Amino acid sequence: MRRLRRLAHLVLFCPFSKGLQSRLPGLRVKYIFLVWLGIFAGSWLAYVNYSSYVDLCRGHVCQVVICDQYRKGIISGSICQDLCSLHKVEWKTCLSSAPGQQVYSGLWQGKEVTIKCGIEESLNSEAGSDTGPRRELVLFDKPTRGTSMKEFREMTLSFLKANLGDLPSLPALVGQVLLMADFNKDSRVSLAEAKSVWALLQHTEFLLLLSLQEKERASRLLGCCGDLYVTEGVPHSSWPGAALPPVLRPLLPPALPPSLQQWLGPAWPRRAKIAIGLLEFVEELFHGAYGSFYMCETTLANVGYTAQYDFRMADLQQVAPEAAVRRFLQGRRCERSEDCTYGRDCRAPCDRLMRRCKGDLLQPNLAKVCALLRDYLLPGAPHDLREELGARLRTCTTLSGLASQLEAHHSLVLSHLKTLLWKKISNSKYS
Repeated sequence: MRRLRRLAHLVLFCPFSKGLQSRLPGLRVKYIFLVWLGIFAGSWLAYVNYSSYVDLCRGHVCQVVICDQYRKGIISGSICQDLCSLHKVEWKTCLSSAPGQQVYSGLWQGKEVTIKCGIEESLNSEAGSDTGPRRELVLFDKPTRGTSMKEFREMTLSFLKANLGDLPSLPALVGQVLLMADFNKDSRVSLAEAKSVWALLQHTEFLLLLSLQEKERASRLLGCCGDLYVTEGVPHSSWPGAALPPVLRPLLPPALPPSLQQWLGPAWPRRAKIAIGLLEFVEELFHGAYGSFYMCETTLANVGYTAQYDFRMADLQQVAPEAAVRRFLQGRRCERSEDCTYGRDCRAPCDRLMRRCKGDLLQPNLAKVCALLRDYLLPGAPHDLREELGARLRTCTTLSGLASQLEAHHSLVLSHLKTLLWKKISNSKYS
């Protein structure tokens, strides 16, 4: 006991000499108070961060639920056996930003992968993890037993029309969905396979991954089990906060000073290459075979890149089909434009007279991306390019979302920007 008291005395009072302690007797009390205040604050922060982590990171719950449905024969998938029976899918770092969508980095077949799985609010949060909590089978209720292949095809086509619009290319996408649904490659689609692919289609990101597979701007889809799916590993992020744990990311300001962004990011020619890829992605979203899509959260956190500095969209969850955005906004009751918002920044004007939202967005994808690129490209840009690049980016940010402007003017502005950047880096080692 004496040794413990002596150790505590050394820890608390060692920094001060005996002479100083005798001259400043009140300093002892203040020092003890500050030490215990620091311990209390540290303990509180640790508790808050742990609570946030528990709420955000529930991958074990997701795996229990999915594997429970797989063992009952309700769902199927190309990675179900590796996930639930052979335990070859390794869950590593939690990357979730919302409790309802679990995102983890992982390892499968020797490759770095990203694992994504939704957890419905119907999950019984009061049940402990040891009791094997169960999701209600609302997600896996379609198609029902007795549904024919023709009926499932028509059901899938109707769903895609409702979400993407009535496009001539949809029958080809339906064929792609049904081909993917045959997980065990036996040339037929079982009820469990149909239930699984139907649940996956409810995720807009999965639908986008399917339609953008040939574009190489999104991570490649590798496999799935129920509504859990696995993609290629998370690319490098242009946002420095991506390196932080999810619970600490809100502490970092969303807009870092441009000089700090320049210091933390890749060299300017590499940033220019990433920016060209981002502009091409905007073009693909607008001129896609399966309709147009809107980027409804335009931040650096979604700007990723590979080891070769090729652009990859890090997160497609905030990219939405034009048909879905218009359906949400058209005729919606409003008092001001803020009431006409889909996602984070897909905003339409409010007709103050009729008090209804209009269908056209105030800002198209290109204008929002150019606003992002101003802080990303202008710091550190070559002197002979900075003035012209700044002028073109300013012009780009003033574009409106009116349908009459979309085709010719937007395409011209985008083409000029890409040409300007490409000419600067095309003859360098970064091209």
